[in-house]
Amino acid sequence: MSNPPQPTILPATKDSVQNCTNVSEYCPVDLTIYGYYPNLGANAFFCAFFALCLGIQLVLGIRYKTWTYLVALGFGCLGEAIGYVGRIMLHSNPWSSNGFEIQICCLIISPAFITAGVYLTLKHIALELGANFSRIRPKFYTWIFCLADLFSLIIQGAGGGIAATANNGSSLQNVGNDMMMAGIVWQVFTLLIFGGMVGDYASRVYARRSELEHSAVKLMNATRFKLFIGGLVLAYLTIITRCVFRIGEMANGWGNPIMQDQGDFIGLDSVMITIATFCLTAFHPALVFPEMQMHGTTSPMGEFTTADAEKVHDAESPPNGDRKGYFGAS
Repeated sequence: MSNPPQPTILPATKDSVQNCTNVSEYCPVDLTIYGYYPNLGANAFFCAFFALCLGIQLVLGIRYKTWTYLVALGFGCLGEAIGYVGRIMLHSNPWSSNGFEIQICCLIISPAFITAGVYLTLKHIALELGANFSRIRPKFYTWIFCLADLFSLIIQGAGGGIAATANNGSSLQNVGNDMMMAGIVWQVFTLLIFGGMVGDYASRVYARRSELEHSAVKLMNATRFKLFIGGLVLAYLTIITRCVFRIGEMANGWGNPIMQDQGDFIGLDSVMITIATFCLTAFHPALVFPEMQMHGTTSPMGEFTTADAEKVHDAESPPNGDRKGYFGAS
């Protein structure tokens, strides 16, 4: 008795890979969304780097009680580290749905937390150099940009969740992609507005530099403060570079040539966020801008609270530029 004919098994295509769980003759790696094995060494390095930064942020944040900064950078570093665990899982199995879901969600939303660390600093810089140079009360910088960042985070997180759980190539996955891209576009828009407001404040300080308090001039000339500002600027530029790359990566849908170029991802996402995180950790405000943690209690410019400092914004400059009374005795 002859054996019955065996059914012909056709190789998988981009339209029929929903059941692929491992790389095989019928489920090749080039038909995965990324089309490659994520580099193990690179992803292990990034995972270890962000885990190390998380530890440093915890130590400094708890030691110096910079709680808000700790929350922002802590969640950012934790999310990045977990995201690279997902990419390590994809190295072992590029068809791993768990690995894909972990890395797409974490690596999309975590930079929003790191960006919040940058936003938190403008209020405190304005309070130290002069709240009256600002067009708005310094506390509003935190509210405006952190709320905008939260909105971006929600959209990106929802989009990442939809994309990660939808079937490959489905319309629902495309909806998730569009939501993530919209969230990142909003993040870039917010970053540009933030940059504009920083530039406006800096120009106003420069134009009226003769009115600066002696303590403010001393702070601006301090090496530690220059390092802090330099770190913020570099973090800002690398974050916005990463966001622009992510928009281009997602603009043409899943599995497009940009998304399948591992070198571009490492250079324009991983390295950019690594530099930003390094700057915000190495030049931690507790180390190079301790005035930031003093707001709300006292200030080197006098014994007054953050609320008192912000009242300067509404005050008129005293005659002959004598502003000593506005900041307390030096």
